[in-house]
Order: sequence, then C-alpha cells, then structure tokens
Amino acid sequence: MDKTRKYDLLTIGRSSIDLYSANVGSPFTDIAAFNAFVGGCPTNIAVGTTRLGLKTALLTGIGNDQVGAFIKNFVQKEKVITDFIPTITGTRSSAVLLGIEPPDKFPLVYYRENCADIHLDIDHINAIPFGDFKAAVFSGTAFSKDPSRTALFYALELARKNNVITLLDLDFRADQWSDPRAFGIVIRALLPQFNIIIGTEEEILAACLTDSSQVSIKHQQISAPEIKGNMDKAIQHIMAFGIDTLIVKRGKDGASVFEKDQPEMKVPGFPVQVLNVLGAGDAFAGGFCYGYLNGWDLNKSVRMGNACGAIIVTREGCANFMPTLEEVMQFTGERGGL
Repeated sequence: MDKTRKYDLLTIGRSSIDLYSANVGSPFTDIAAFNAFVGGCPTNIAVGTTRLGLKTALLTGIGNDQVGAFIKNFVQKEKVITDFIPTITGTRSSAVLLGIEPPDKFPLVYYRENCADIHLDIDHINAIPFGDFKAAVFSGTAFSKDPSRTALFYALELARKNNVITLLDLDFRADQWSDPRAFGIVIRALLPQFNIIIGTEEEILAACLTDSSQVSIKHQQISAPEIKGNMDKAIQHIMAFGIDTLIVKRGKDGASVFEKDQPEMKVPGFPVQVLNVLGAGDAFAGGFCYGYLNGWDLNKSVRMGNACGAIIVTREGCANFMPTLEEVMQFTGERGGL
C-alpha cells in the first residue's frame, strides 16, 4: 500500500441523527422514549475505521441546524477528519427512527426530505484532495438522487484518476429510490469503476433487479423464493463487469469473497447473541478496510470485518458503539484469533 499519502480513507455519503428505541423489545407503536446517536453508512464506517486506527475523513452534508451540529460535534470528538463537511444552506440534516425488537424486527423510518447529504455537489467534490487518500468508500444511497448522484460520479472519476482504491458499499434502501429497479440500473453502470464491491445477499440481488415485484418496500429487502439460485446468477453477473473483488455479507454465516477465475472463499463469522443488527454491515466495512489498508490478505481482512460486525450486533446502536482495535483483538483472541 502507498504509505506516502496523507490520509488512509475517505468515506462519502449520508449522515443522520439516529433515534433508537429505548424500549428494547417493544413494538414501534409502544415506544415511550428514544436514545439519540449518530448514523448513516459512510459516517458509521468513518467512525469505525478511526477507532481502529485509520486516518479517515468524512464527506457528508449537514444543514444549518442543531441536528447538523449534533452530528459534526460527535464525529469531531471521534477524531474523524471533518475538514471537508459542508453546511448546506436551505437543507435539513437527516434523521432516522428505529425500533428494536430482537431477533429479527428492526423497523426503520427515514426523514430525508431535502436532506443535506443528497445536496453534495460538484464544488464540494472539487474541494477534496483525492491524491492525499489511499482509498475511498462510496455508499449506494448517495447515488439515488441529484445533485449527489452526479457529484459522486465525478468523485469516482477523480478518485480513479488519482489511483485511489475505490470501494462501493451497496447500501440499498429501497424507499430512497424513485423505483427500486433504478438502484440496479445505476449500480450496474457504476460497477466497472470500482475495485471492491461490498453488499448483503439482498443488496446483491437488488443490484441485478429488473422486476420490481421482487422487492418489498416495507422491509427494504428482496423477496426471492429461490435465493440460492438467484444469488449464484447475480454474483456471476456482477463479476462479469470486471471488478477485482466482490464481498457478500452473509450475516451469522460470515462472508464470501469472489475474485476473477478464483473459487469462492468462505470466511466464517463469530456467533453472538443479537441485540440490534443495524450497523453490522458498516462495522464489517470498517474492519475490512482496516485490514486491507494495512496490507492484510483478503481472508484476514474479511475475518476482521466479521469480528467488527459481530461485536456491533450485541450493542444498541451504530457509530457510537463501534469497537476499538483493542476490543476487537480481545474479542477475536477469545475465539481463536483472526
């Protein structure tokens, strides 16, 4: 890896105040109180990688409001580099409400109308010194609407021009797109520009989606009766775009790594008692980036991601609960190591 660059990682996309149910196990309609945290896929990854030891900058948009101040104050305290975060006049910082009903009910409500991060524009991208970064993580939701969509296409162009490793977290949120099929159309246009793609099984299927009847908007996931057969086809389809590495997150079963002309590499996970699954994928991406940018091989880097994901599902929230390197090393050491 290039050790001459000023920063390790840039993460780009959404940020939010996350209001999580304080009444774990209660149906959403019975929630009596919420706890306030910080979230959003690239924001979570930025905090997670910083806690692990990477020098990470976040590019997101915040409004000129108290929620924006709340978000920026938190990430600054976490020592995430915030030099490139614009306050965008006339917008609102994003918010998310979440119910927690383990093991498998986590209803989400997004408040992203006129949200600041979707107003990132070309000028915001021009302010980024891409040559100073080793790698950049883009999130799928940031491509859902303009001006952010065009801005991120431009950011991707500049990243590749400056030999920055490009990673895409698919980050599929069906209700953030005008049509769930639009997600797949945009993602398929992007795939050849990325070195590494990271996504869940549902997100991999969504990236290949042409039939909207397969999508449940309510649950923001793909409903496929023959998921294994569909998954095999979807993986082959994505790899045909010429990407270097595809990582499929499989929850409790760990993750699978696909490379051109190589057999599937299955990387086992770490069994834990689940409290809240939200943020697990972002913790995974953070752990993976830490390993990969430190020169670890793919198996060990993905194993690191699995460990971070396993730790976060035992905790209440996302960014606020990302593990430190010491916590991950203790966790893995007690379970046979990486």
